[in-house]
Amino acid sequence: MLRRIYFKEMKDSFRDRRTLFLIVLLPILMMSGLTFFYENMLSDDKGDTYTLAVNQDADEEILARISSYENVKVEKSSDPAEMVSDGDALAGLIVTGDFMRSVEQGEKAEVTVIGDSFSQKSSSLIAIITNEFTTLEKEITARRLEQQGTDLSVIQPFTVNQEEMSEDLSVNMLALLVPLILAIAIGIGASPSAVELFAGEKEKKTMEALLMTPVNRSTLVLAKWLAISTLSTLMGFITLLVMMIEITFFTEKLKEAISFGDNLYLIAGISLLVILVYAVFNASIMMITSIMGKTVKEAQSYYTPISMLAMFPGMIISSLGVNELEVHHFAIPILNLFSQMKELLFGIVDYQHLAITVSSNLIVMLVVFIIGRILFMKDKWVLN
Repeated sequence: MLRRIYFKEMKDSFRDRRTLFLIVLLPILMMSGLTFFYENMLSDDKGDTYTLAVNQDADEEILARISSYENVKVEKSSDPAEMVSDGDALAGLIVTGDFMRSVEQGEKAEVTVIGDSFSQKSSSLIAIITNEFTTLEKEITARRLEQQGTDLSVIQPFTVNQEEMSEDLSVNMLALLVPLILAIAIGIGASPSAVELFAGEKEKKTMEALLMTPVNRSTLVLAKWLAISTLSTLMGFITLLVMMIEITFFTEKLKEAISFGDNLYLIAGISLLVILVYAVFNASIMMITSIMGKTVKEAQSYYTPISMLAMFPGMIISSLGVNELEVHHFAIPILNLFSQMKELLFGIVDYQHLAITVSSNLIVMLVVFIIGRILFMKDKWVLN
């Protein structure tokens, strides 16, 4: 009987075009947009050309140094600031025609760089210009010290070498966005069916007829919960599959960032397990909100604020390095989805953390399911 009710609910769910759209098309659209957006953002901008506006009487030696960059196009203007303001140039430079002569004679000399620090391309061009002047400053200082017979170590008594522990910026971005998209996709994919299986039947007055059948309520609630869990899991699997296919065949930077080598299949399998555990946990949440709601709209209003909670763990995890994750990050449902996926995307497989993640989600899922079953056993909650 449990199997018959389960297949009946699954068949009804897949007759709904909204469910098919949310399960099949939505993850493809979401992950495609996310993948290609971040691939484009992380790609090196070798093909981009930055236009720099300079004053008409700018020092030719300075212009020659800046023009040596292949991606910088120098254009003279009577008003570089206006040119930048009009969008005809990404940044502007004002430097006097006798700049180098003043520097060589020890006179005061200054330059003005104009740009928009909130623009990524403008900031990149400003960084190129300021780095070039920094290099020029060091060259002039070194030359003056040599002329005075001073050892260059006077101005550089030590060097600082920085080693970055994080493998790649793109991995950190994926570690934040992949679990967020998974959490949203799993919730959205099964929510139409979840609200229809309980609140929808109450609203359509079919719950009474269902309860009159010779099937105990425990079997009914279990079959409906299994249907919601299946849809949630399917949504998560499709979302992850779409992401893996697109990164593997259609990207370069992201593919290099998450190259797991021999651990690829192990990490993929653990990821599917994490998605499965989160999906059944989420199904219990959706089930209890649907039981509590007297109408579909009311059930949706109960679940919506709960689904919004998936955004907050991302804020917590984004400020933590993968080596800073502790036991409590894997013991709290929803938060442990972000923590576990972050470790996996960095190629880390920690079975203790995995066990904590799985057990904590299953325990909370079981508690919520029991509460939902208790509510379903009472006519107050299942009948309008």
